[in-house]
Amino acid sequence: VIKGVGTTGSGRELIGELIGADIIKDEITAHKTGASFISKKYFNEDVDTIFEIGGQDSKFISLDNGVVIDFHMNEACSAGTGSFLHEQAEKLGIQIEGEFSERALSSKTPINLGERCTVFIEKDLNNYQQKGAKLNDLIAGLSYSIVHNYLNRIVRNRRIGRIIYFQGGTAYNDSVAAAFSKILGKRIIVPPHNGVMGAVGMALVAKENESAGKSTTFRGYDIKSINYSLREFA
Repeated sequence: VIKGVGTTGSGRELIGELIGADIIKDEITAHKTGASFISKKYFNEDVDTIFEIGGQDSKFISLDNGVVIDFHMNEACSAGTGSFLHEQAEKLGIQIEGEFSERALSSKTPINLGERCTVFIEKDLNNYQQKGAKLNDLIAGLSYSIVHNYLNRIVRNRRIGRIIYFQGGTAYNDSVAAAFSKILGKRIIVPPHNGVMGAVGMALVAKENESAGKSTTFRGYDIKSINYSLREFA
Protein backbone atom coordinates (compact mmCIF):
# COMPACT_ATOMS: atom_id res chain seq x y z
CA VAL A 1 0.00 0.00 0.00
CA ILE A 2 1.39 3.39 -1.01
CA LYS A 3 0.64 5.94 1.69
CA GLY A 4 2.55 8.88 0.31
CA VAL A 5 4.57 10.07 -2.68
CA GLY A 6 7.05 12.90 -3.03
CA THR A 7 9.11 14.23 -5.93
CA THR A 8 12.43 16.04 -6.07
CA GLY A 9 15.07 16.90 -8.65
CA SER A 10 15.09 19.24 -11.63
CA GLY A 11 11.77 17.91 -12.98
CA ARG A 12 10.01 17.70 -9.63
CA GLU A 13 7.21 20.17 -10.39
CA LEU A 14 6.25 18.59 -13.72
CA ILE A 15 6.43 14.99 -12.51
CA GLY A 16 4.77 15.89 -9.23
CA GLU A 17 1.82 17.39 -11.07
CA LEU A 18 1.63 14.44 -13.46
CA ILE A 19 1.54 11.70 -10.82
CA GLY A 20 -0.29 13.60 -8.10
CA ALA A 21 2.59 13.87 -5.62
CA ASP A 22 1.67 14.67 -2.04
CA ILE A 23 4.72 16.83 -1.50
CA ILE A 24 7.40 18.41 -3.71
CA LYS A 25 10.80 19.47 -2.38
CA ASP A 26 14.11 20.72 -3.80
CA GLU A 27 17.19 18.50 -4.07
CA ILE A 28 19.00 20.21 -1.19
CA THR A 29 16.22 19.34 1.24
CA ALA A 30 15.96 15.78 -0.08
CA HIS A 31 19.70 15.07 0.12
CA LYS A 32 20.18 16.56 3.58
CA THR A 33 17.15 14.68 4.92
CA GLY A 34 18.41 11.36 3.58
CA ALA A 35 21.99 11.92 4.72
CA SER A 36 20.98 13.06 8.21
CA PHE A 37 18.79 9.98 8.63
CA ILE A 38 21.50 7.57 7.46
CA SER A 39 24.20 9.17 9.61
CA LYS A 40 22.08 8.87 12.75
CA LYS A 41 20.62 5.43 12.05
CA TYR A 42 23.81 3.64 10.99
CA PHE A 43 26.63 5.62 12.62
CA ASN A 44 25.02 7.62 15.46
CA GLU A 45 26.66 10.82 14.31
CA ASP A 46 25.60 14.07 12.64
CA VAL A 47 26.83 14.59 9.09
CA ASP A 48 27.91 18.22 8.69
CA THR A 49 29.10 18.31 5.07
CA ILE A 50 27.69 16.76 1.90
CA PHE A 51 29.56 16.49 -1.39
CA GLU A 52 27.10 15.38 -4.08
CA ILE A 53 28.19 14.70 -7.65
CA GLY A 54 25.56 13.29 -9.96
CA GLY A 55 25.51 12.59 -13.65
CA GLN A 56 24.40 16.09 -14.64
CA ASP A 57 25.05 18.43 -11.71
CA SER A 58 26.91 18.82 -8.42
CA LYS A 59 25.94 20.15 -5.00
CA PHE A 60 27.63 21.20 -1.77
CA ILE A 61 25.64 21.29 1.46
CA SER A 62 26.82 22.46 4.89
CA LEU A 63 24.81 21.38 7.95
CA ASP A 64 24.65 22.27 11.62
CA ASN A 65 22.62 19.85 13.76
CA GLY A 66 20.69 18.73 10.69
CA VAL A 67 19.89 22.26 9.53
CA VAL A 68 21.20 23.55 6.19
CA ILE A 69 23.35 26.62 6.84
CA ASP A 70 24.94 26.92 3.39
CA PHE A 71 24.73 25.27 -0.03
CA HIS A 72 25.80 25.75 -3.62
CA MET A 73 25.17 24.03 -6.95
CA ASN A 74 27.22 23.96 -10.14
CA GLU A 75 26.44 26.62 -12.70
CA ALA A 76 27.47 25.51 -16.17
CA CYS A 77 30.65 23.43 -16.28
CA SER A 78 30.08 19.75 -17.08
CA ALA A 79 33.68 18.83 -16.19
CA GLY A 80 32.62 18.46 -12.56
CA THR A 81 29.93 15.84 -13.14
CA GLY A 82 29.73 12.08 -13.49
CA SER A 83 28.76 12.26 -17.16
CA PHE A 84 32.15 13.83 -17.89
CA LEU A 85 34.00 10.85 -16.40
CA HIS A 86 31.74 8.45 -18.28
CA GLU A 87 32.42 10.18 -21.60
CA GLN A 88 36.18 10.20 -21.03
CA ALA A 89 36.17 6.53 -20.02
CA GLU A 90 34.45 5.64 -23.29
CA LYS A 91 36.98 7.66 -25.29
CA LEU A 92 39.84 5.91 -23.50
CA GLY A 93 38.25 2.52 -24.12
CA ILE A 94 37.72 1.48 -20.50
CA GLN A 95 34.72 0.54 -18.35
CA ILE A 96 33.54 3.27 -15.98
CA GLU A 97 32.40 0.63 -13.47
CA GLY A 98 35.25 -1.14 -11.74
CA GLU A 99 38.03 -0.77 -14.30
CA PHE A 100 38.21 3.04 -14.07
CA SER A 101 38.82 3.15 -10.32
CA GLU A 102 41.12 0.11 -10.36
CA ARG A 103 43.38 1.72 -12.95
CA ALA A 104 43.30 5.12 -11.27
CA LEU A 105 44.16 3.73 -7.84
CA SER A 106 47.12 1.81 -9.26
CA SER A 107 48.70 4.98 -10.68
CA LYS A 108 51.86 6.25 -9.00
CA THR A 109 52.12 9.51 -10.97
CA PRO A 110 48.69 10.95 -11.85
CA ILE A 111 48.69 13.44 -14.70
CA ASN A 112 47.84 17.02 -13.68
CA LEU A 113 44.82 18.02 -15.77
CA GLY A 114 43.83 20.96 -13.58
CA GLU A 115 40.19 21.95 -13.12
CA ARG A 116 39.33 23.68 -16.36
CA CYS A 117 36.28 23.07 -18.56
CA THR A 118 35.71 19.95 -20.62
CA VAL A 119 37.14 21.11 -23.94
CA PHE A 120 40.48 22.10 -22.36
CA ILE A 121 40.79 18.90 -20.33
CA GLU A 122 40.08 16.82 -23.43
CA LYS A 123 42.77 18.76 -25.30
CA ASP A 124 45.27 18.12 -22.51
CA LEU A 125 44.35 14.43 -22.46
CA ASN A 126 45.05 14.14 -26.18
CA ASN A 127 48.37 15.95 -25.79
CA TYR A 128 49.50 13.67 -22.96
CA GLN A 129 48.43 10.59 -24.93
CA GLN A 130 50.50 11.71 -27.90
CA LYS A 131 53.48 12.16 -25.59
CA GLY A 132 53.12 8.55 -24.41
CA ALA A 133 51.58 9.06 -20.98
CA LYS A 134 50.45 5.86 -19.26
CA LEU A 135 46.74 5.12 -19.41
CA ASN A 136 46.47 4.59 -15.64
CA ASP A 137 48.09 7.96 -14.99
CA LEU A 138 45.64 9.68 -17.34
CA ILE A 139 42.69 8.05 -15.60
CA ALA A 140 44.00 9.01 -12.17
CA GLY A 141 44.42 12.55 -13.50
CA LEU A 142 40.74 12.60 -14.43
CA SER A 143 39.79 11.57 -10.88
CA TYR A 144 41.84 14.40 -9.42
CA SER A 145 40.51 16.81 -12.06
CA ILE A 146 36.87 16.29 -11.13
CA VAL A 147 37.73 16.82 -7.45
CA HIS A 148 39.72 20.01 -8.11
CA ASN A 149 36.87 21.26 -10.30
CA TYR A 150 34.33 20.56 -7.55
CA LEU A 151 36.37 22.14 -4.77
CA ASN A 152 37.32 25.25 -6.75
CA ARG A 153 34.02 25.88 -8.52
CA ILE A 154 31.40 24.54 -6.09
CA VAL A 155 32.87 24.62 -2.59
CA ARG A 156 35.20 27.59 -3.10
CA ASN A 157 35.87 29.16 0.32
CA ARG A 158 32.96 27.54 2.13
CA ARG A 159 33.43 25.67 5.39
CA ILE A 160 34.16 21.95 5.11
CA GLY A 161 33.30 20.13 8.31
CA ARG A 162 34.53 16.96 9.97
CA ILE A 163 31.93 14.37 8.92
CA ILE A 164 31.85 14.46 5.13
CA TYR A 165 29.42 12.39 3.07
CA PHE A 166 30.15 11.83 -0.61
CA GLN A 167 26.88 11.15 -2.44
CA GLY A 168 25.57 10.74 -5.98
CA GLY A 169 26.40 8.18 -8.64
CA THR A 170 29.99 9.42 -8.93
CA ALA A 171 30.59 8.30 -5.33
CA TYR A 172 30.53 4.69 -6.58
CA ASN A 173 33.91 5.50 -8.14
CA ASP A 174 36.44 4.77 -5.38
CA SER A 175 39.20 6.72 -7.11
CA VAL A 176 37.23 9.98 -6.86
CA ALA A 177 36.54 9.41 -3.16
CA ALA A 178 40.25 8.67 -2.65
CA ALA A 179 41.20 11.85 -4.50
CA PHE A 180 38.94 13.91 -2.22
CA SER A 181 40.57 12.34 0.84
CA LYS A 182 44.10 12.86 -0.51
CA ILE A 183 43.57 16.51 -1.44
CA LEU A 184 41.68 17.52 1.71
CA GLY A 185 43.51 15.30 4.19
CA LYS A 186 40.14 14.31 5.61
CA ARG A 187 38.07 11.14 5.95
CA ILE A 188 35.49 10.83 3.18
CA ILE A 189 32.45 8.66 3.90
CA VAL A 190 30.49 7.06 1.07
CA PRO A 191 27.24 6.23 2.89
CA PRO A 192 24.82 3.39 2.19
CA HIS A 193 22.39 4.21 -0.65
CA ASN A 194 24.66 7.06 -1.78
CA GLY A 195 23.38 6.88 -5.36
CA VAL A 196 19.74 7.34 -4.36
CA MET A 197 20.09 9.51 -1.26
CA GLY A 198 17.74 12.14 -2.66
CA ALA A 199 15.06 9.48 -3.10
CA VAL A 200 15.64 8.22 0.45
CA GLY A 201 15.27 11.75 1.77
CA MET A 202 12.14 12.39 -0.26
CA ALA A 203 10.58 9.16 1.00
CA LEU A 204 11.21 10.32 4.57
CA VAL A 205 9.65 13.71 3.83
CA ALA A 206 6.60 11.99 2.31
CA LYS A 207 6.35 9.71 5.35
CA GLU A 208 6.38 12.71 7.68
CA ASN A 209 3.68 14.33 5.57
CA GLU A 210 1.56 11.16 5.76
CA SER A 211 2.07 10.93 9.52
CA ALA A 212 0.40 14.32 9.84
CA GLY A 213 -2.84 12.61 8.82
CA LYS A 214 -2.95 13.68 5.17
CA SER A 215 -4.34 11.22 2.61
CA THR A 216 -2.29 10.58 -0.51
CA THR A 217 -3.17 12.21 -3.82
CA PHE A 218 -1.02 9.76 -5.81
CA ARG A 219 -2.75 8.83 -9.08
CA GLY A 220 -1.17 5.40 -9.42
CA TYR A 221 1.39 3.74 -11.64
CA ASP A 222 -0.57 3.79 -14.89
CA ILE A 223 0.78 7.17 -15.97
CA LYS A 224 0.23 6.51 -19.67
CA SER A 225 -3.53 6.61 -19.11
CA ILE A 226 -3.37 10.18 -17.79
CA ASN A 227 -4.62 12.76 -20.29
CA TYR A 228 -2.28 15.68 -20.88
CA SER A 229 -1.42 18.10 -23.66
CA LEU A 230 1.74 19.82 -24.83
CA ARG A 231 2.10 23.36 -26.10
CA GLU A 232 4.97 25.52 -27.23
CA PHE A 233 5.94 28.84 -25.75
CA ALA A 234 8.61 31.39 -26.61
